[in-house]
Amino acid sequence: MSQAFAPPAPFGRRGPWVVGGLAAALLLAWTLAGDVRAGRRADSDPEALDLLRGTAAAARATPYEGTQTRTAYHSGAPVRTVVTVRHAPGGATLVGDASPVRAAASATGSLAGAAATAGGLTGFTPETLDLLARNYTVVRAADGLVCRRRAKVVEARRADGSAAGRFWIDAETGLMLRRELLDETGRVVAAAGFAELRITVPQTVLMSAATPAPAAPWAAVAAAEVAELRAAGWPVPDELPGGFALQGVRRSGASDGHALHLGYTDGLADVSVFVQRGRLDARRLAGWRRTGSGGRTVFRREVRQRWAVWGGDGYVYTVLTDAPQSASDAVVAAFPHGAGWPERLRRGASRIGTWANPWN
Repeated sequence: MSQAFAPPAPFGRRGPWVVGGLAAALLLAWTLAGDVRAGRRADSDPEALDLLRGTAAAARATPYEGTQTRTAYHSGAPVRTVVTVRHAPGGATLVGDASPVRAAASATGSLAGAAATAGGLTGFTPETLDLLARNYTVVRAADGLVCRRRAKVVEARRADGSAAGRFWIDAETGLMLRRELLDETGRVVAAAGFAELRITVPQTVLMSAATPAPAAPWAAVAAAEVAELRAAGWPVPDELPGGFALQGVRRSGASDGHALHLGYTDGLADVSVFVQRGRLDARRLAGWRRTGSGGRTVFRREVRQRWAVWGGDGYVYTVLTDAPQSASDAVVAAFPHGAGWPERLRRGASRIGTWANPWN
């Protein structure tokens, strides 16, 4: 009589426990690997980067005319500026105001005119594109339409996968047709784009732009001079929370008390920081919203850009940006409000939280 043969348990009597333990360990390892993958920013799409890389050359080489709109979305109604534009290769772009918005700079002199405006449609410089790819994942999205023109859409995404910016690029010419900045909730906070666009036949080179020059003579500051300014106590950090890198420093004339304009970008949004020696005269900020926390007072206003003005350590600071509120708050926190600026920079970086991993 034959006897049924049962193969021995692979781990003896404790086999089920060992197998169960191995299964649990593998499940834990898979879960941890999943967490690492979830926290790691994905690689950018080369095709998407190439599309953005070509926008600057397309803006220089393509003759066009039309209407552009810039819109800022804050807590109140959207603030919209409409301009007419005409561009010929090799010349300046003529710009005429069709619906100018009253600036919020009455208390800050010529700062608005000196600030770089975020959300432009002139394309990316190599440096700006490198910053964009460093701070965000750049990918292709579904194609769209702008001004009845087919557009290839590119998204800049944060580490959590949420969209931080979108770009519509003309499929025919490579021109940037529209761009948007979005906050962490997916709400658009700033947008710029063509409302009307006509590709024209190349005409005589345009010799000058209709836009008036800034009221104050702002001159570029060389790197060696920046080091001297820092040694003299001027706060000029190379980086700000959220991946914003210093792109240039300009200095105004003596009539403005030698104010500095520090230009930063993360590749998507621009931040202008103005620093001037002296004390803040709060009486000139009537009508601005007064905020305060941690023993500091900041005056804020939101028109076409976010404004923040305050005083600290013998300087007056003004921040202008199209970036989301969280980024603006972190930049404000990074500069002195009584403590030394390196310490404030550290605190600002700690406040930005997970947003730091996430519009020339």
